[in-house]
Amino acid sequence: MDRVIAAKVFIDVAQSRSFSRTADRLNMSRPMVTRYIEAMEDWLKIRLLHRTTRKISLTSAGEACLKDVELWLEQADNFISLVNTSEELSGLVRITSSMSFGFSQLMPAIQDFMDQHPKVHIDIDLEDSTADLTEKSIDLAIRIASNPDPSLIGKPIAVCESVLVASPAYLEKSRQTIGDIQHPQDLINHDCLGYKNLERHIWHLSQHDQFESVSLDCRLSINEATALLHATLNGMGVCLQPTYLANRYINDGSLCHVLPEWKPKDLIIYALYSSRKHLSPNVRALIDHLDSYFAKHPW
Repeated sequence: MDRVIAAKVFIDVAQSRSFSRTADRLNMSRPMVTRYIEAMEDWLKIRLLHRTTRKISLTSAGEACLKDVELWLEQADNFISLVNTSEELSGLVRITSSMSFGFSQLMPAIQDFMDQHPKVHIDIDLEDSTADLTEKSIDLAIRIASNPDPSLIGKPIAVCESVLVASPAYLEKSRQTIGDIQHPQDLINHDCLGYKNLERHIWHLSQHDQFESVSLDCRLSINEATALLHATLNGMGVCLQPTYLANRYINDGSLCHVLPEWKPKDLIIYALYSSRKHLSPNVRALIDHLDSYFAKHPW
């Protein structure tokens, strides 16, 4: 049996503590996982795992040799990458992204990558909640953040700028009852729409060397940016939106740019992965592609 694959199976089982979960993550049958573990134990002449019907755990010998196996596998992967640099990329890459970014920006970039690498398969999980990359067998997460998860490795691939927007109908209606929005603090008196995944609705705005932080009581909050966008289009209030969603509606007049002289805080779009160790050539190539693609295709 392939010793590189066997080492990968052993390392994954050591992390997952489950033959079934490793089988799902590595796309193989549970009996095959068992065979690879048995092969590893035969080669090393030691018992690596305690196995019961309810629990999998490392033996003391398994614990002792785990780091050596990880180091050996990293060296093997590096060697394979060197000798296979001319080979065509193939295999599966699992990605997660927010729904709004996935719909509006990620699909064209992924299409371009798949056109260049026809043997690569892509599986995308769109959700606004933060997924556990290991638990869900995710190779790469595309996330928009000011401070990404420190347990993950992150490469910035783009800047996410935001704007304050409202529909012409809302601004006309509120002008008659509340007045125009001329300063960030005026937003306190308006219907503002909040992003539910934030603990507090505070909008940080700057104009040259002036800074304003506005704490808002949002009557409507939603956990997904595209739904917030459509609530804004329907005249429900003022919303903070990423430019990758809002620009087309500002350009066609469906939305108005509110307080254009005041700039919300920029966020960074990261490509995140769990470890530099054993990062597949497919994932490396996709990260480089996304970095290059978004540099060439600003929104």
